[in-house]
Amino acid sequence: MAPQESIPVTADVLGTIGTVFWCVQLVPQIWYNWKQKKTDGLPGAMMFIWALCAVPFGVYAVVQNFNVPVQIQPQIFCVLCLVSWCQILVYNHQWKPWKASLLAASIGGAYGGVEALLILTLRGPYDRGVSWPIILIGIIAAILLAAGLLPPYFEIWKRRGRVVGINFVFLTVDWLGALFSLLALLTQNTFDALGGVLYIICLALELGIFVSQGIWLVRTRKLRKQAKLAGMEFDDLPEARQYQASPSGGRASSKPGADEVGMGLAAEPFQKD
Repeated sequence: MAPQESIPVTADVLGTIGTVFWCVQLVPQIWYNWKQKKTDGLPGAMMFIWALCAVPFGVYAVVQNFNVPVQIQPQIFCVLCLVSWCQILVYNHQWKPWKASLLAASIGGAYGGVEALLILTLRGPYDRGVSWPIILIGIIAAILLAAGLLPPYFEIWKRRGRVVGINFVFLTVDWLGALFSLLALLTQNTFDALGGVLYIICLALELGIFVSQGIWLVRTRKLRKQAKLAGMEFDDLPEARQYQASPSGGRASSKPGADEVGMGLAAEPFQKD
């Protein structure tokens, strides 16, 4: 597919709205992490892979000459992902803040350099009709985007459908950003299939996280009501331990107390998320 030669106003407006959402989508998550001073349930792999995804995504958007807001999206996305990843290193892995920040900044600089090099290398051949390298870049971006949304599903599996550590304001804003960006592509003169796949993957997998939490809320409504009537936190109920990750980081048993007995931790308080 040839690069976009002109961008309709509608596509530009929709792309701008999507970019505004994606300029701030991780800010609620970053604020939530800072306020809680923990990132349990938020996978570091998710943020790192997403930051990496921004490189081929950015190359693809620039070489294909998408509307400018959509070209800017991957760069902002990468920075926010690295900030959140840095928080995970500090809060969950006890890194010193300056070491985590230096590492994140170094990785961000390296990603920027690689992206610029790929754009300069691939733009010429693409303009001459050699399209397979940029198509390959788009496929890699789609795979990485999907891969970044898989670690949260492992965390959800460990907690039997419960979503922990992921801020739903972030998830909602991110979902809306992907939706408006997809609409921007749909209203361009020609629809770019691979670019659309990037957003559709994001929409589908993030919708799955919403659905999982919704189902969990329905399944545990009696337990949550019981905890509220008893003036307790949900996690303090023995029956609620199956919805927490085990102390070893795996899936907790569905039988209350089984993890503590099995690991010789019966006298120890169960770790909460």
